[in-house]
Amino acid sequence: MTVQAYVLVQTTVGKAATVAETIRQIPGVVLAEDVTGPYDVIVRAEAADLDELGTMVVAKVQTVEDITRTVTCPVVKL
Repeated sequence: MTVQAYVLVQTTVGKAATVAETIRQIPGVVLAEDVTGPYDVIVRAEAADLDELGTMVVAKVQTVEDITRTVTCPVVKL
């Protein structure tokens, strides 16, 4: 069973498309789309467990140039 999450990303002005393209290359990222609204990119990611997901977000996603803030929202399956 995998853990899935949405990662909401804010970027510097005008960099959403570039950031989304870079994030798409990260293993575990299922989808990365540049969007309008309070966040600039929405990412769908999956990992084997919550620790692996956290490591991916901190070590891979947050290190992408021009990202200013992320919010990770794990998917809850009831």
